[in-house]
Amino acid sequence: MSLWGILFCPNWFKFFDIESNGLIYCSTVLPFISPKTKSKNRIGPHNYDIICIIMGSLLGDAYAEQHGNGTRICFQQEHLNSHYLMWFYSYLSKIGYCSETTPKITTRLGKGGKLRYVSRFKTYTFTSFNWIHTAFYNENKKIVSINIEEYLSPLALSVWIMDDGGRVSSGLKIATNNFSLKEVEFLANILRKKYKLKTSIIKTGALNQYNIYIPKSSMNDLVEITRPYLHTSMYYKLNGYI
Repeated sequence: MSLWGILFCPNWFKFFDIESNGLIYCSTVLPFISPKTKSKNRIGPHNYDIICIIMGSLLGDAYAEQHGNGTRICFQQEHLNSHYLMWFYSYLSKIGYCSETTPKITTRLGKGGKLRYVSRFKTYTFTSFNWIHTAFYNENKKIVSINIEEYLSPLALSVWIMDDGGRVSSGLKIATNNFSLKEVEFLANILRKKYKLKTSIIKTGALNQYNIYIPKSSMNDLVEITRPYLHTSMYYKLNGYI
């Protein structure tokens, strides 16, 4: 079953309640689905899987931005991966996290002046997302949340790999270029401890930039963990193991 199927099947979901810092169960009908709801009234509770999706995305290509009194999440992908982004967008828009406006395609200059096409969309602004911004940013620089292990579920790991995973040699690398060596080591240790995956830190060739490498010996385990949540267009990132 895909991520799409898993998230839509239940009539009741597990939600994370910010105030009590605990899990509760609520109906899938959320109180903030109206586009005209003010950010101060967009306070959840949020499906635990939604928080995991956001956390996995922020480890990858997404970013959080402060907007008025709240925070919104921007999801983006190279237009080459537009099927994945549209699938993501379709799910979030149907449960009221963003508008029904089709994601925009924008351009930007890449290395060597090459024109790149990027598809992106943003969630509505939620006051109850402010803690996520605080957890992931220090003076506007993205950092790794110290609480990331709590939310690095198989779903979050799958989203992270779909965003930043890549085939290399007979294994897989996760692009963590923007994080410090200490942060990369912290993430690699979580993968070892939580999922029993073998990991190593590899240099990217650029100064002070590092990636996490998962070798061939752990690829079957990684597939077992992530297969239920991967979009079919992202199977190629698993280097032929799926």
